[in-house]
Amino acid sequence: MQGKQGEIIWPKLVANKLLRKRLGSNRFVADCPSTETLEEFLEVCNEKKDTRKFKLFVRTWNVGGVAPTDDLKFEDWPDPCENSFDIYVFGFQETVPLCVGNVLGSERNRISMKWNSLIREALNKTKPSSKKNQESNVGERQKVYPVKYGDSRDNIPFKCIISKQMVGIFISVWVRADLLRYVRNPNVSCVGCGFMSCLGNKGSVSIRFFLHETSFCFVCCHLASGGKEGDEMHRNSDAEEILRRTSFPRGPSLDLPRTILDHDRIIWLGDLNYRISMPGAMTRLQVESRDWNILLKNDQLRVELSEGGVFEGWQEGIIEFAPTYKYYPNSHKYYGCNQGKKGEKKRAPAWCDRIIWNGKGLTQNQYSRGESRLSDHRPVQAIFTAEVDVMRNSKTLDSVFLSDRFDRRMNHFEMFSCDDFLNNGRLSFQI
Repeated sequence: MQGKQGEIIWPKLVANKLLRKRLGSNRFVADCPSTETLEEFLEVCNEKKDTRKFKLFVRTWNVGGVAPTDDLKFEDWPDPCENSFDIYVFGFQETVPLCVGNVLGSERNRISMKWNSLIREALNKTKPSSKKNQESNVGERQKVYPVKYGDSRDNIPFKCIISKQMVGIFISVWVRADLLRYVRNPNVSCVGCGFMSCLGNKGSVSIRFFLHETSFCFVCCHLASGGKEGDEMHRNSDAEEILRRTSFPRGPSLDLPRTILDHDRIIWLGDLNYRISMPGAMTRLQVESRDWNILLKNDQLRVELSEGGVFEGWQEGIIEFAPTYKYYPNSHKYYGCNQGKKGEKKRAPAWCDRIIWNGKGLTQNQYSRGESRLSDHRPVQAIFTAEVDVMRNSKTLDSVFLSDRFDRRMNHFEMFSCDDFLNNGRLSFQI
């Protein structure tokens, strides 16, 4: 018996030993360093806090291993010129094909950097305006974030604070440039849930940071697949592993949140892969009639949320859109609807792609799907309003942020962008 157990455990230990460094790495890409030294400055501030509201745009998309084209348009995004979002969070799954070479080989950052370049271009497109208005806008920005005329920060209203890839799972977070000084302690934690519960073809990339005095945690995941009865238990197991194994640094004072649920504002996004527990033919019939209520009563994730399973305490907005999986490439037709194709798997439609949240201080304003036909999944997006604690003595805090000491620390790094790290071969740095 002991010999048999050893035969089972030994390869798992070896795999963990070989893969732990890559999967568990806390290295990530960003436009500028974290301001962890902000903690030493906060001692001068009044402990009294006010609450302010910030708008978040969150999007998840399984791109099915299809690389983005140079002319890819994000037509179903809210126009950054017309919408006042403070934070953008983009989660992707299967950014690379989940073949053996990609799962076991070295990380391929070229595709994720391509996505970041497209995001940067989409977020930072400028709205046409007169020279007079431009000069007025520069003056307004200088009141909060002084810059020299012509500095690149004039033209880049959003910057990437953290970007991380594990095999095909990729998450990228962007904030308004004038909020950079109030962002601190960005960290990542990767959990592989694939073969032997350690490979990164399935699992999660979680990121966390503080905005002012409130901690945020975003979990981007790809859970176990499978449409057979009982496969949902594998997804539950993956979620439990992610909640158990995700761990962030506690910081020098050991007072930073360590686990996912320790944070103030938590959003979980990704291809959770939960299916509809109904016969395939009946599922297709209800999808054709757009009777979402009957389908949602049999949705596996909704059951978990309502019955207090692995996602006890989590919430999801009202679903009023069609299932997001599985489509023929470049088509509006669900996979398996062509009766004439022999040998084709009859995969029933499902809401595999979801966004849920946990805790107080988050209000969901919109929950919808996009219509891009790049992959066999449709993207899902949500808009949130987040309450954030802000030091009441803002004048003292601003004087710290605008001090020469702080500027010297930031300016040393702000010469670089995500694209610079790629071009110079510096794909990440350690915080």
